[in-house]
Amino acid sequence: MNAPEDAFAASYGQARRKFLEAARAAGLQVESRIHPGQGRDGEELAMDIAREGPPEASRLLVLTSACHGIEGYCGSGVQVAALGDGAWRQYARERGVAVLYVHALNPHGFSHGRRVTQENVDLNRNFHDFGAALPANPAYGELHPLLLPATWPPTPEVQQAVLRYVAERGEPALQAAVSRGQHEFPDGLFFGGTAPTWSNLAVREVLRAHARRAARLGWIDFHTGLGPNGVGERIFAGPDDGASIARARAWWDSGGATPVTSMYDGSSTSAFLTGLMWIAARQECPQAEFTSIALEYGTLPVMQVMEALRGDHWLHAHPQAPSELADGIRQRMREAFYTDTPEWKRQVLEQARQALYQAVDGLAV
Repeated sequence: MNAPEDAFAASYGQARRKFLEAARAAGLQVESRIHPGQGRDGEELAMDIAREGPPEASRLLVLTSACHGIEGYCGSGVQVAALGDGAWRQYARERGVAVLYVHALNPHGFSHGRRVTQENVDLNRNFHDFGAALPANPAYGELHPLLLPATWPPTPEVQQAVLRYVAERGEPALQAAVSRGQHEFPDGLFFGGTAPTWSNLAVREVLRAHARRAARLGWIDFHTGLGPNGVGERIFAGPDDGASIARARAWWDSGGATPVTSMYDGSSTSAFLTGLMWIAARQECPQAEFTSIALEYGTLPVMQVMEALRGDHWLHAHPQAPSELADGIRQRMREAFYTDTPEWKRQVLEQARQALYQAVDGLAV
């Protein structure tokens, strides 16, 4: 690749082709878990997996993209660039660290320009014991009629009600109420589902197939949509225990990088969330010492991102909306989760590359 932007794609179909080509150019075999649906352009959808390193490797780094569909533009670009980075790949090999690239955890959302799966589920709120009582989120229920009004754009009255909520309780309270996850409104935002999604089950299959022999397991999951534009926040992804958080900070706090934040102590831009994907690693690979972050890159201010999500969910409920209105909603979604500029892409790759090297160092100790 001649420039950083060469690793990034303009569509899911192109992103998948670039990933498959980069994996094969690196001499890696690709296995694909084919999704039951079709893409927006009628293309095949799949979760594609490439592994570098022997099956018996005791140290494994997992790199995943598109947990939240449309955020896959970023994560796919990082994966393609890493596969084409000979120095990085040699560094991992020399230190005995195998690397598992899992492309498009949620290929439906990636292709259709949505954050959610084909079930309208936020994959990163879907990892629950569905045989037990699911966590309640009454604050979301209060907001649901305002978030998804009957018409779009929302009426001035609806928007004023949202602004009053923010004025009275604060923007963080709105973010927490909406983004925490909810299980009562299947058409709503951040719906965690009432059963495991296809992507949930496929992630677990991948972990069982590739990570059951690892004694030490690292995971970087790439996200977008929170924080200052181009800044990659390293958000701790794991249980609320001191040893796990300390290990993540020992790995990723060095080299002038942004510090590892946590939703448990309030240091993260993320609210407290439930049903997170990292739970699968602990359940499927209990033998491994597990250390993980979500690398979250900023795009637009949080209220603009929220507005884009509201429009997307409204459009999903109103598929016969006029084409001009629908196109505008889709474009705002794309801008909310992907800053399509050379400078943003350069920032993404520089910060990701540093995090990859740090993860290898941490695993190799």
